Amino acid sequence: MRTPWESNPVFPGCVLGRSSLPLEPKQLAQTDFTPSCADDNSNYTKNSTYQQNLNTLLSTLTSNTEITYGFYNFSFGEDNNKVYAIGLCRGDVNPNDCRSCLNNSRVLLTQNCPNKKEAIGRINKCMLRYSNRLIFGLMETFPDFSIPNPFNATDVGKYNQVVGKLLYDLKTEAATGDSMKKYATRNVTGPNFQDIYSLMQCTPDLSYLDCNQCLDQAIASLPSCCVNKVGGRAIRPSCNLRYENYRFYERNAQPPPPTSPSTNHTSSQGKDHTSRTAIIIAIPIVIIVLVVCFICIYLRLRVKKPRKTNQKYGNISVPSENDEIRNFESLQFNFDTVKVATNDFSDSNKLGEGGFGAVYQGTLSNGQVIAVKRLSMNSGQGDLEFKNELILMAKLQHQNLVRLLGFTIEGRERLLVYEFVPNKSLDYFIFDPTKKAQLDWEKRYKIIKGIARGVLYLHEDSRLRIIHRDLKAGNILLDENMNAKISDFGMARLILVDQTQENTSSVVGTYGYMAPEYVMHGEFSVKSDVFSFGVLVLEIISGLKNSEKIIHY
Repeated sequence: MRTPWESNPVFPGCVLGRSSLPLEPKQLAQTDFTPSCADDNSNYTKNSTYQQNLNTLLSTLTSNTEITYGFYNFSFGEDNNKVYAIGLCRGDVNPNDCRSCLNNSRVLLTQNCPNKKEAIGRINKCMLRYSNRLIFGLMETFPDFSIPNPFNATDVGKYNQVVGKLLYDLKTEAATGDSMKKYATRNVTGPNFQDIYSLMQCTPDLSYLDCNQCLDQAIASLPSCCVNKVGGRAIRPSCNLRYENYRFYERNAQPPPPTSPSTNHTSSQGKDHTSRTAIIIAIPIVIIVLVVCFICIYLRLRVKKPRKTNQKYGNISVPSENDEIRNFESLQFNFDTVKVATNDFSDSNKLGEGGFGAVYQGTLSNGQVIAVKRLSMNSGQGDLEFKNELILMAKLQHQNLVRLLGFTIEGRERLLVYEFVPNKSLDYFIFDPTKKAQLDWEKRYKIIKGIARGVLYLHEDSRLRIIHRDLKAGNILLDENMNAKISDFGMARLILVDQTQENTSSVVGTYGYMAPEYVMHGEFSVKSDVFSFGVLVLEIISGLKNSEKIIHY
């Protein structure tokens, strides 16, 4: 459920927090501070443990002077009094100014959002947010707001076209940043030789896909606020962008080229003339050599790879013509990082085991908790299902699907890194005589509705049409709020959007959940998943496995 936030009474489409007096536009420009306060009655009491933890965390957030890349994400406290905070500075801001900006934000935010457990404050150079829930590694686009430049563009059509291409190109550059900085700037020449400057940034704890998606949504919001304007801003908790007809960020300083003093002006002129002549002669020769080299390379590649080139991850080849798959390298985790996070895949960290292999809980160095699926060496599924799940999950984003964070391939090791879902799977509850009592009718209805939303997304609302083929209680995970998340896409199949069904010679899945036409003839379609969903609903309502007999007296 989306957390409600207070809306801004001054600017439509913007979000601000509560202060003693509403900020007028002129005041906002002067203070350059925009607070947003959660308005869901999640207040803390004065002098409570939560307030003490919040004050401690915010006052020490920037104390680590080794952080010079402008991103701070720390937590403090335990259980219900634990506080999470994120500080992000604009990529061009130097460390001292960054720390100063965040410290100023700390004072302003707690003043504007008194007693609030969750709040966000933004200044031109930095953003600070805190919450009583985990916010690390989550792509969040609310609360959001946009600010237009008050001046209109002259050649509107051409200006918008140039801005659109600039934003699209810059988005990819920002999203491909590393775990310390996802930030990019660029300027281009627009109509009437006017320069247009743009900046994009994500919190570095986001994956490439999440950053890309956040910036996509930010770009999509611009027409509603900033159409035909020479500039505009779109700001979200996880990302922000801005474009203007003037440079509003610091240019990276480039050291001047070394020069040597000239004592003889005439001699200098002679040397310049000689150098110019040599360059004029050399350029055609270099061009001819390069052209010959390119022709040779092209012919060599054409003979060896006439149709396509492959990117290789371990022993798995992925076709490079797929633009989205080309970005898989940004999702790749270092094997040693995952090994350390899971305490060398210790049994104490094991969450369970299935056909794919074991699943382990781990904690990354930034505090983010993850779940790691490790392909067993003698797994019956193997590389094909690993590749299938990786490709599909990298393209799917929905609140009722478990979120893929990345993958690892090293030697014979195959790992899939997912968000950690703390309440295990649905079968852990509904088939246990004791634990099923925790699921009242309201929770069961919520779980059924979540599964239905996830299936609808796979069949109708995603860019692809996906048939899961293995919907069952063991593949429905439950988060801390008992929200359902569909998992395990190793058996899933992609079909055309207008295709109604497909046949397969390899029937896979779990008996009892599979539709009759699929088991008998290998025919699967969206109806196959709907059949499995129906079986799931009966299990959730009755608390019995589909293999159990119901005896009537």
